[in-house]
Amino acid sequence: MNCEAVRGDLSLFLYGELSVEEEQALQDHVEGCQGCRKALEAEKALHELLEARELEPSPELLVGCRRELALRLKLAAAARPSGWLAWLRETFSGGLGLAGALRRPATAVALVALGFVAARWTSPRPPVAAPDQGGGEGVISRVRYVQPDPSGRVQIVLEETRQRVLTGRPEEEPIQRLLLAAAREANDPGLRVESVEILRQRSQSEGVRQALLEALQHDPNAGVRLKALEGLKAFAGEPEVRDALASALLRDQNPGVRIQAIDLLTQAKQQEAIVGVLQELLGREDNNYIRLRCQRALQDMNASVGTF
Repeated sequence: MNCEAVRGDLSLFLYGELSVEEEQALQDHVEGCQGCRKALEAEKALHELLEARELEPSPELLVGCRRELALRLKLAAAARPSGWLAWLRETFSGGLGLAGALRRPATAVALVALGFVAARWTSPRPPVAAPDQGGGEGVISRVRYVQPDPSGRVQIVLEETRQRVLTGRPEEEPIQRLLLAAAREANDPGLRVESVEILRQRSQSEGVRQALLEALQHDPNAGVRLKALEGLKAFAGEPEVRDALASALLRDQNPGVRIQAIDLLTQAKQQEAIVGVLQELLGREDNNYIRLRCQRALQDMNASVGTF
């Protein structure tokens, strides 16, 4: 999730209009992005300012707002699943926009009244377990809004996420395909570690080996990269793997990863292919163990250690 998408969804997030997965992605981004964190605080301040306005809407206004909001929600759901806030944005997107509309007393009062009523329906609620309908699949439901009708019945809109359990051996195609997808799950490093731990024992598969190489070179979690290295040990002599190990040795910020990489490189055959990498590494490496391994490997190959 990038900054532009996050800032466009801040109001939706505060009003509980995002899905569970979208909320988690937004929160993960905000935790690591100072700019978006400040934008979220500013958005919260605006919401608190609006909520601080004392307003006692008449019963007639509340009834009218409920009916109007229910109608708009149904129309928005039929057109696109972006909720009532998207309609609200469209309503105030022309002319003076929202800021200009707030300067007009009648519009401002109506907007605050609408926010007062709508917030009761759309505020975030914890997921609740839905009754099992006999399908044997776990269902997580989230209440989106409720609406009473004159007969005394209540209409409740739920957002549901179904869960399925698949069991099989890691080498079976459906299971392996899902493990490979889990190994690339950007928002869950724990899931990536577990998946790569299972996959590393099946590195004879070309698809698995490519996933391990990708994890070694691009995964932001050092634990995942270390697991990938373990799976690539048997292939350290292959050109593609050797290149990935050399890249990790020169660029990885984790010393544990670099130590594993140099151990694999110096144990593999055709060490002459990495002479330039080792010489370059000596000029930048600050880990004494890695420097010693470089020097010994270069001496064993009768290559110049030089003065660094």
